[in-house]
Amino acid sequence: MPVQTVWKGSISFGLVSIPVRLVSATQEKDVSFRQVHAADGGRIRYKRVCEAGGHEVAYADIAKGYELPGGQLVVLTDEDFEDLPIASSRSVEVLGFVPFSQIDPTSLNRAYYAEPTGDTKPYALLRDSLERSGRVGVVKVALRNKERLAVLRSFEGVLIVQTMLWPDEIRKPEFDFLGEDIEVRKQEMAMAESYIDTLSGDFDPEEYHDEYREALLEVVNAKAEGAEVVTPPEAEPAEGKVVDLMEALRRSVEEAKQSRAAGKADEEKPAPAKKTAKKAAAKRKSA
Repeated sequence: MPVQTVWKGSISFGLVSIPVRLVSATQEKDVSFRQVHAADGGRIRYKRVCEAGGHEVAYADIAKGYELPGGQLVVLTDEDFEDLPIASSRSVEVLGFVPFSQIDPTSLNRAYYAEPTGDTKPYALLRDSLERSGRVGVVKVALRNKERLAVLRSFEGVLIVQTMLWPDEIRKPEFDFLGEDIEVRKQEMAMAESYIDTLSGDFDPEEYHDEYREALLEVVNAKAEGAEVVTPPEAEPAEGKVVDLMEALRRSVEEAKQSRAAGKADEEKPAPAKKTAKKAAAKRKSA
């Protein structure tokens, strides 16, 4: 299935223009449901009804209304949005280049692959020069009638445009505990660091999967086949409540080490399926 083009234009790299199209780099894999009537399974439908006249309104006749502080509405049409002077509507405008480490991950939003639609040499030049510099581009781009701040970076041979939140869209953390004078003992810090060291390693995304979605799909498939839905056993509660922070950290380190050791032992075990297959083949030979 071809990936839908989200935006088409060019990246401005100085006086060089690089034609590209943006496609979504991610897809959320959620289990989607329809709203139905519980009694008979009939689909639930919604109608767009005008509050003033009580009549149903076609989608084509719906406009955007901005509510003023006094409650009055300012109605904007598609033409009003088209007339807005957005310089980045057809180009990714590079504002500067910064180290990626200076970008707060909180501000990062949706990612899009930039695929070249013309000569690939300027594209490769920008991609490779970004990789060599160790920097990312700070850019502006207009997506869906909204100008957005974004970073332009290289990833696995492809340029990525990743939108960001504007600085005034990120809430500042204002909590009472930030003003407290919290004292952490050296022993507690050492034990906490030991726990981090025990679980430290390289990030491999293949190690993680959505257990909730998998369990939900099992329930759906079981009900579809008329089978009995089996509820998995609940995890056993921890033995006793640990109040002492040092004791809790010590137990955490021990459990982490045991978990790591068990994981390594499972990896080193020979696959039983292959053994069974060999035995079955030997039996067939002798027969």
